[in-house]
Amino acid sequence: MRSAAPPAPELLAAYDEQVRRRPLSDGPDDVVEHADGVVRIVSATGRSGVVYADLQGRDADAVIAAQIARLPGRWEWKHHSHDRPPDLAERLLAAGFQAEERETLMVADLAAVALDAPAPPGIELRTVGVDGVADLVAVHDAVFGGSHADLGAAVIAGLSRGTVVPVVAYDGEEAVAAARLELYEGTRFAGLYGDSTLPSHRRRGIFHALVALRAAIARERGVRYLQADAMDTSRPLFARLGFVELATTTPFIWAG
Repeated sequence: MRSAAPPAPELLAAYDEQVRRRPLSDGPDDVVEHADGVVRIVSATGRSGVVYADLQGRDADAVIAAQIARLPGRWEWKHHSHDRPPDLAERLLAAGFQAEERETLMVADLAAVALDAPAPPGIELRTVGVDGVADLVAVHDAVFGGSHADLGAAVIAGLSRGTVVPVVAYDGEEAVAAARLELYEGTRFAGLYGDSTLPSHRRRGIFHALVALRAAIARERGVRYLQADAMDTSRPLFARLGFVELATTTPFIWAG
């Protein structure tokens, strides 16, 4: 008998405490800092940014200015709809940040939902090592455009730490879809990222199979909750698999 999933507010509070307030850095030289109601990652070579903020009762504009002064180059303030004060998003825009596409934070309780699904006929799903990261990057380049070399480097670093599991779907020897599982050490959460499928292979069940494979790996690692930041195109797909909506999240970019 499956256990009942905790109410959404409890899940959201657990996600904030375990993941956003205790982020893992990407590289050995990265530093996680807690100051003035903000949790930020400062990196000389990787991804810097603000991952959590509760500025209620503080001078929010002054805190925003302090992050701009502290963080180098181009970086992201990952804002969630329940972050305080309620007008924080408007303050970020007024300070000169640019908002990217809003996503929905969705979570599935692996003790309460079944995510089993085989790969469709003719498709093989592989967890890949360093040698397969180029295939993952190639799929991302084809689906999203531009270069994802930085992502490839981050995935390789995650493989060395044991915190990232990249998965690639192959039609024969052609890489046609890719995704990754990110493990948040010391928590009960893991994240689903990078789901991308070539247009020629969509609507065949590959997305569901990629989620199911990563869910199985997460269960083996003792994970209870799977998290995804879903775009509008994938939100209904995650919902059909039993993921619940907890909040919306928007990347605000400081161009440097």
